[in-house]
Amino acid sequence: MNTLNNNTDFLLSIENLTVSFDGFKAVDDLNLYVDENEIHVIIGPNGAGKTTVLDLICGRTRSTDGSIKFRNKELTSMREHEIVREGVGRKFQNPSIYEDLTVFENLELSFPRGRSVWGALTFQRDQDVKIRVHEIAEMVFLNELLDKQAALLSHGQKQWLEIGMLLIQDPELLMLDEPVAGMSVSERKQTAKLLNEITKGRSVMVVEHDMKFVEDIAHRVTVLHQGKILSEGSMAKVQADPNVIDVYLGH
Repeated sequence: MNTLNNNTDFLLSIENLTVSFDGFKAVDDLNLYVDENEIHVIIGPNGAGKTTVLDLICGRTRSTDGSIKFRNKELTSMREHEIVREGVGRKFQNPSIYEDLTVFENLELSFPRGRSVWGALTFQRDQDVKIRVHEIAEMVFLNELLDKQAALLSHGQKQWLEIGMLLIQDPELLMLDEPVAGMSVSERKQTAKLLNEITKGRSVMVVEHDMKFVEDIAHRVTVLHQGKILSEGSMAKVQADPNVIDVYLGH
């Protein structure tokens, strides 16, 4: 990990970020930075503000104060679809896929050219689309299942499909909220392999409770507690931090 002096060198710079709901500070004066090609994992007890941070970055929730810069562009004044266009992709806790469509059709629908009205009207399944769909399906372990209806996939496969639907849009920052919840042990291992693979060329932010999975993927870990950073660093460093043991890992 390179040490950077200037926050403008980071892919994502969050500074003095605060959001209050009826006087309760869900995120409280937060400073957090994400490097290029980094897997940055946010952990912490329930109610620590983890998902709220992702909501603030993707524009789903508006901040009360502070700054979120992605490649030096301020995101706090942008709408959700504008943030997606800048290169930020977000996966929520429950997979949102088109269950009545096949795996191929789900990936095809997410192909960037179809996103504008004109693009959708003139969209054709040309060679570029087919090649890209196959590439992404291979990456997310679904290449043998392209003709299968999405409703018939296992829970883990649905999670992979949604990650694939984001990857086909080629975001520079991919945010995943509890990506291995409900997965089998072997699916978790494959997901760790997938995330380590996709950081060649992009950064990934993950909110996760599964500590074994975090150990397998994290370049850097931020521990949140009551909307503030309790500890930050390598997994080994935060696991050894007495404050973290007391507040989180000890329970």
